[in-house]
Formats: sequence, structure tokens, C-alpha cells
Amino acid sequence: MVEGIIIKALSGFYYVAADDRVIECKARGRFRLDGSSPLVGDRVSCTLDANGKGRIDKVHPRKNWFIRPAVANIDTLVFIAANTNPVTDPFLIDRLSVIAAEADCELVVCVNKCDIDPGDRLFEIFTRAGFPVARTSAETGEGVEALRELLLGKVSAFTGNSGVGKSSILNSLLPGVNIKVGEVSEKLGRGRHTTRHVELYSLGMDTYIADTPGFASLDVTMTNTILKEQLQYDFIDFAPYLGKCRFNDCAHLKEPGCAVTAAVEAGLISRSRYRSYARLYELSAQHKFWEYKEDG
Repeated sequence: MVEGIIIKALSGFYYVAADDRVIECKARGRFRLDGSSPLVGDRVSCTLDANGKGRIDKVHPRKNWFIRPAVANIDTLVFIAANTNPVTDPFLIDRLSVIAAEADCELVVCVNKCDIDPGDRLFEIFTRAGFPVARTSAETGEGVEALRELLLGKVSAFTGNSGVGKSSILNSLLPGVNIKVGEVSEKLGRGRHTTRHVELYSLGMDTYIADTPGFASLDVTMTNTILKEQLQYDFIDFAPYLGKCRFNDCAHLKEPGCAVTAAVEAGLISRSRYRSYARLYELSAQHKFWEYKEDG
């Protein structure tokens, strides 16, 4: 029995990294019958035949998993952003931060294209909120090693709105892989989607990074529904003020004596983050929280 991690799944075949090799595997039929097919990122046990081909016999318990994109056991979600064509809306990052919190993932924000625009506003919003933020340039290599340090020993999924340089950053981290880079439309300010499937790439030292489809097709489906009452706990910068409101059931919107809104007024929580909270609260209350699509 060999244990490893699924790094790619295509046309019914699974490619498992184990013992410094990649094994082509099929999965036991029972996984398909009981609706528990293996996913990229799964830790699995395989049996090998005489030709070195494998059969996945066991999928180990998952830390987390997503239906779209089809990936499991993610330690870190990395949002690639930019403050130049296309400009990233902070709301997209805030939305992903909630997804990360619900899935017990760390969120890392990577502000790319800093050779053109340093993205000071994005950097200030998210460092102030308490997230690790790396400023990078895929063009010059600036900040790429600092980003690599944030990923060591973890399985990380990369995403971001199209055209921000996600594939270029992956190519900087993984010389020789040559992930296809899409062009950015000057008219629409977004890139063409170049990734068609989820795949893990090894950085060594038990470190893997995943490329996922462009954000417009990253219709994230969680395994649970986020209640509007739970949302406050997914904003890490709210934590010092929770439980200090006048009313125990405070929604942190327009209630008197709210410690969170007082912190916003005092400049302790950024207004951008708070606006995202209010917007997500409304969406969650309407049971449409995960139906948000990129504008346009």
C-alpha cells in the first residue's frame, strides 16, 4: 500500500504524488457509487499492480473540500489581486476571506503588478485587518520569494479575478512549468481564462500550490450554508469587539450601542471591510450568499 496526494484528475484517471514519483491511478468503483469520488488534494492509499499502475483504495479524512472548484484539504487560499488593469474590488477578497474562515483556511493576499502600481489601498486594508499580504511583480520577480515563504509546508489554492497575473505568479514560483498566460482585454479590464482544471504543483518540502479556473467560473459551493448570525465570526478584525455590544443579538448594522460600528467610527476597523460585511450579511439573509458573480 502506497500513500500520497492526488495532484491531478483527468478523464477518470488520478495522478498521485508519492515517494518522489507520480502514479497514474484509477479509483475503486465504490467511490463513484456512494458519491464520494476522490478530489485533487485528497490524501489517499493506493495499491500498485505489476506495471506500476495504481488503484485508489482509501481516501483519508478531509480537512475541508469544495464542490467548485473540485479540491480538498486546502490549508491556504491565496487571492491574487492588483490595483491596475484590472483593478481588484476589495469585496471579492472579503468574500473569499469568509470562505476561508468557514473552511478553516488561512487567507493570504498577494498584490501583484506592484512594479506598475504598489496597491497601497489594498495593502493597507488587508494588513490592517490582520491578513498576511505580499506585494509581488511577476514581471520583475519582486516579492516572489516572500510569497513562497508564506506557503511553505502547506497546500495552497490560488485564485483571483482574471487578468491579475495569477498564472504569471505561478510560473515565477515554478520555473519550467510554463502555465499558459492569458491576455488582458483593454476594453473589459479582465483576462481570458486559461486554466481548465485544478492541478497541484509541488514546490518541494511538502508544499503544493493549486491553480484553479478564473474567478468568473469560481462559483464556490461550500458543504454548509453560512448563516447571517455566523458571518460576524468570519471577520477576524471584528473579534476584539464581539460580545461587547449593548444587545446580545446585535447584527452590527444600525443597532445602538454596537461595539463593532463604534470601532469603525473610531478608525479601528476599515470602512471598506465593514461595507463588505454589511453587503454579505444582506446576501446571506436573502439565502443568496454564494450566488454572487463577477460584475459584467
